[in-house]
Amino acid sequence: MPEPDTRTASPPAPGRPAGRIPGPGSLTWRYAGDWRAGLIGRATLLLQVAHPVVGAGVADHSEFLEDRWGRLLRTVESTTRFLGYRGDAAGRRETARLREIHRDIKGVDVRGRRYHALNPEAYLWVHATLLHGMLEAQRLFARPVPPAREAALFEEWRQLAFALGVTGRHVPADPAAFRRYFDAMVNDRLEDNATVRLLIRLDREPLPPPPRWPLPGVAWQGLAVPATALLREVGVGSLPPVLRARFGLAWSAADEWRFRRFAQAMRTADAALVGPLRYTPIAARAMRAARRRR
Repeated sequence: MPEPDTRTASPPAPGRPAGRIPGPGSLTWRYAGDWRAGLIGRATLLLQVAHPVVGAGVADHSEFLEDRWGRLLRTVESTTRFLGYRGDAAGRRETARLREIHRDIKGVDVRGRRYHALNPEAYLWVHATLLHGMLEAQRLFARPVPPAREAALFEEWRQLAFALGVTGRHVPADPAAFRRYFDAMVNDRLEDNATVRLLIRLDREPLPPPPRWPLPGVAWQGLAVPATALLREVGVGSLPPVLRARFGLAWSAADEWRFRRFAQAMRTADAALVGPLRYTPIAARAMRAARRRR
């Protein structure tokens, strides 16, 4: 496996594209805000931390074990901002903040490889999982994104990459190039590592009750245990098969059959999901506010 690229991504500078934050009417708002994208959140997170730089940075610098709910809520809020649901100015501030907080995340991993969180390959890869997740959730649980719309969604994703500070030479030029890039990363770059192992272990355990949970713990367990089992199975089923094998995740013919049945049921239900029923509360509120402004 090649050594990680230790260069760092830079903020937009004169002569570099400043990019765009998604806004009302964008396909990003539509597909990132679709609650079904959350069904493959486990798979998306594993894809991210399987990159050696991301996995090392999380292992050495993240506090998610000590504050899992806090880390989750902060991630949701950050994503909400840089996707533009809080407005263009808030999105710009968030992309700048993300570059700044990642500037000092660096070190040497357990294999003796130096890493930096602003490594352009790693920084782009985390962003790439966003586009993959939007497309894959629609393919599995709704209707595949048509080619023309995929091209438009890709251009929004590309502009957001520039806004995040990724330089043009690192960003695939079109959807076909993105698919080649994504497959090459999965096949040749991602690895089983300590952070992957930790997340797989945690996936077998429900989250603790959220802060200020008003009901007895047994009520939380009654909700969290089946939800955790469902999300784990859907997450494993959503991974590329080569990664399931690389991570040693058992996946039988019966597992595949259940996953396909679940996905088919979701696709059948898609026709009944009208208007706000498709979107997370955050996305739905942003869309309503945009309509009122118009």
